[in-house]
This record gives sequence, C-alpha cells and structure tokens, in this order.
Amino acid sequence: MARKASLFLSHWHRLFGGLQESSQKVYLAIEEEVRKQNLPDVKLSRVTHSEKGILSAKREYLRARRQERIFDICAAPFGSNFFISWWLGETPGVIASLLMKIPLLGPLLAGTFKPETYYTLDTTLMFQDSIHSAVLNVMDKITEVKGLRAMTELERKPILSGLFKSKIS
Repeated sequence: MARKASLFLSHWHRLFGGLQESSQKVYLAIEEEVRKQNLPDVKLSRVTHSEKGILSAKREYLRARRQERIFDICAAPFGSNFFISWWLGETPGVIASLLMKIPLLGPLLAGTFKPETYYTLDTTLMFQDSIHSAVLNVMDKITEVKGLRAMTELERKPILSGLFKSKIS
C-alpha cells in the first residue's frame, strides 16, 4: 500500500466513451513521455491503493514524485469506456508530520521549517503542467489512433483546489 497525499492540490479526470485500452500500456506510454521531458528530481513508480477500504481490491496507479509533491495517475476500463485521472498532492516529510500533530502550534512550526515560496509554487505548477502534458499527449495519440473525438479545451483543464490556499513566504 502506498502512502497517500495528506493535502490535495489539484485533480483532473476524463472518461473516454467507447475506448477499451490496457492500463499498463497507458502507464508505459506516460512514463516514456515524462522521461522525454528530463524533469529534475522526478521519480516514477507504481503504487497500489485500495478501491474502497483496507479489505477491498487494490488498484495500481502510476506515481510521479518530486520532493513532497506526488501525482497518482489512474487509467482503467470503466464499463465499455476508459477513464484516466490524476491527483496532485503533498506528503509532508517526517519532521513536518510530527510537528503538525502538535495542537495549535504544529502548523505554524511546520511552515517555518518548509515555507511555501513563489519558487515552490512555481515549480509545483511546472511539475503539474509537465505531468498533465504527458498524460494529455498519450491520450491524444490513443484517441487519434482509435478514431475518437479529441478532448475540448475545457476537458483538458485541471481543477485547482488547494494549491493557492497556502501562505507564501
């Protein structure tokens, strides 16, 4: 079981009607696209998450990690369709995790050791754009080969949730 993000920053998903594809094939293609970009400090791996709870079936995800930021990408059949989604989140380090458990003072102390700065937000956005671009490139190629309609601009946009809620130092 993989460690999950404790804070979600953004999300994206798309259902492709009538598409049947192998999750493994999609993951390999995304890995290849990410490697072509030669991104600094990015590590790729496969992780599993429970579908519903501890005793439920496991689902394999492709993970791209850069420092405390993680992308978990899921690609899977869904009925006669296929979907792909990703979640960009943050997993604080051991010290930050311990500090966060201190009532009231914890978040303040954790922020002083690892403050959010313009640079950390910029590199997080570049990480998001790079991985998202790799996912879109792969899905564009697959849908073109299968003769399916291309995604609209609106369908291509990620949903930002917690990225800009943090304080910048």
